[in-house]
Amino acid sequence: MTSADRWLLPDGIEEVLPPQARRIEQLRRRLLDLLDNCGYDLVIPPALEYLDSLLTGVGKDLDLRTFKVTDQLSGRLMGLSADTTPQVARIDAHSLAPEGISRLSYCRTVFHAKASSLLASRTPTQIGAELYGEAGVGADVEIISLMLTLLESAGVQQVHLDLGHVGVFRALAAKAGISSEQQRELFDLLKLKCATDLEAWAAREIQDAALAEAFALLIRLQGDRQKLDAAISRMAELVPETSAELAHIQQVAEQLAQRFPQTSLYFDLTELRGYNYHTGLVFAAYIPGYGDAIAQGGRYDETGAVFGRARPATGFSADLKVLARFGTYQAEAKQTVVAPNDNDPALWQLIAQLREQGKRVLVPLNDDAIRADLYLKKLDGQWQLVEA
Repeated sequence: MTSADRWLLPDGIEEVLPPQARRIEQLRRRLLDLLDNCGYDLVIPPALEYLDSLLTGVGKDLDLRTFKVTDQLSGRLMGLSADTTPQVARIDAHSLAPEGISRLSYCRTVFHAKASSLLASRTPTQIGAELYGEAGVGADVEIISLMLTLLESAGVQQVHLDLGHVGVFRALAAKAGISSEQQRELFDLLKLKCATDLEAWAAREIQDAALAEAFALLIRLQGDRQKLDAAISRMAELVPETSAELAHIQQVAEQLAQRFPQTSLYFDLTELRGYNYHTGLVFAAYIPGYGDAIAQGGRYDETGAVFGRARPATGFSADLKVLARFGTYQAEAKQTVVAPNDNDPALWQLIAQLREQGKRVLVPLNDDAIRADLYLKKLDGQWQLVEA
């Protein structure tokens, strides 16, 4: 290893320097205050815990992205948390176990053995919120509204929101009785979003004419919501089992359009992100110039069952560092005061008062060059602030 190599950071792992670190920290406080003002109580799950718990329920899909170590005390395998959601689900179901609706928030660093995408950090600062105990439209509207409000507070602009519902695909798959192998093949086709390939697959694999048309129609259920009314009505007619899910997403979209008229809303019923653990509405926020979702979430009902308490659940998360990069939020400017190196008790009392007031007060050491807005000087026997 060369001396230069000693200072290299691993791929996907970055350090944050001044003044960006200060901006991110102030943004963190601002957004946590927002979540608290909306009634979401802060929790701080452990960064490291036993794999048995960490990879249970919704966490089982995180296995390949989880750093694993051996606990020197017990000999058991432990993992660094790669996603806060499974841990918060455990807190709601087991540690807190409240009656009725529970609202929880968090902000902490998580660790990825493998980045979730080419753009993503392996140590994102994950901020988010989870709502437990309510499965209705109101809960989904609340959590998505909170996400959009949080993006606004971070200064993220030109947001467009994608809405999907894995329940529609589940209803189709259950009605058709397709195998796991057929599902995997169908997933690949939906990712490509090629209508002709999907129509060919449906004609080949699905014997029932109505179901074959419904699968072929699935690829067309994406785009501006006003243009999809006819396709949604046709899907509900072909497979009545999808009616409740389609009505649910339409009601959510209608309420969000009223609350956030400046936000573009799109439907994408081919979006099956997190299919193995999401159970209903899924959503993601995008902005121009960034290929990944800037925030995302969805419903994952009954995940608490593995912790002994099944609960309806929905939530969202984002990377605080990405919000700071693409948002217009600016850190609060502070005045810098330079005080002389003097042991006068009155001076040190004044320095303490100024720091309590939010000013940065520095005492130079030797040839310390500090750019100041104000100076503390003794005038007529009194310490006073003077302009730089």
